[in-house]
Amino acid sequence: MDELRHALDEIAAIRGQMARAAEFRGYGPAALAATAGLALVAAWLQPRFVFDPVRQPSAYAWWWAGAAALAAGLIAAEAIARSRRLHAGLADEMIRAALEQFLPSAFAGLAATIVIVRWAPAHAGLLPGFWQIVFGLGVFSSCRILPRPLQWVGGWYLATGLVSLAAADRALAPWMMGGPFAVGQALAAVLLFSVSKRSGDPDAEEIP
Repeated sequence: MDELRHALDEIAAIRGQMARAAEFRGYGPAALAATAGLALVAAWLQPRFVFDPVRQPSAYAWWWAGAAALAAGLIAAEAIARSRRLHAGLADEMIRAALEQFLPSAFAGLAATIVIVRWAPAHAGLLPGFWQIVFGLGVFSSCRILPRPLQWVGGWYLATGLVSLAAADRALAPWMMGGPFAVGQALAAVLLFSVSKRSGDPDAEEIP
């Protein structure tokens, strides 16, 4: 029994190593394009629901956290479906490997947001730039298993995050978040679509 368990553990370890060495093709252009549109809608609606973000940093944080959660759900749903088609038996391991790359940045961003909103609300103007930088670092980390052109997306978020930090006095304006994320997600969608076309991904043929 111990030998069987040991053999199964070795097989699981080998599958995990294969997943970390392979290119993850679960992220698709359709969901990323949808999240670009979501960023635009969230920015447009922000003044209607968050009347004074400077005095209501928690409301501002909740608003964009909700948009981020919805975007993550769209991306995750497409990633799971695509992984089942494109990675077959390694789908679960590939999804797990992709999460391992991005989750540390996500948790760091969440923890720092809670600290700023709860104990340093006067510095809430730093949040948009901080979020963009953290997201860019997550993209850079994920590029180990993603197509190399997506490094441009990480560079975009790093640059816009620095600009937002420099404009912290007006960083809570709707388009300081919506604009960079709309462009960044659209850029990611275009790059992934181009990569999918070159690799012969049948899903790319279905996107007009």
